[in-house]
Amino acid sequence: MNYQIVTKTVSSQPLAAVRRRVRVGEVATAWKPALDLVWEFLGRHPGLRVDGHNCFLYHHPANRGEAMNVEFGVQVVRSFEGEGEVNFTETPAGEVAVTTHIGSYAGIGDAHNAIHRWRSETGRDFAGYSWEIYGDWTADETKLETQIVYLLR
Repeated sequence: MNYQIVTKTVSSQPLAAVRRRVRVGEVATAWKPALDLVWEFLGRHPGLRVDGHNCFLYHHPANRGEAMNVEFGVQVVRSFEGEGEVNFTETPAGEVAVTTHIGSYAGIGDAHNAIHRWRSETGRDFAGYSWEIYGDWTADETKLETQIVYLLR
């Protein structure tokens, strides 16, 4: 897939999220139990989510081999008091590099790789955060859309 990388300025987005410390290869097994807690919380708090999507916010460590903090969350409309493991957090605001992956979630790594290649080609630096915003789910994997966002320095 040919990924178009665009830069833009974004505002912070409020999230209801559960934080887990994971390595890149562990995300596939860590996300569901964490998101289940968030969705249970949102079910008890009507109106906190209107049409928000799942959003995974990655706090990149200085050493790529280390585990990172990941906020497995859902976009919400406002801040709130945390409950249990579910807490309020926000995506960072600022200039970002963005691309959209269309297709199976198994291919999302290709979109991340495209942004890393773009960074090498342009000389831009990342600022330690990236996130994935998952579009509406469909059984047709060819129509799944995931936005990949990297905060720039």
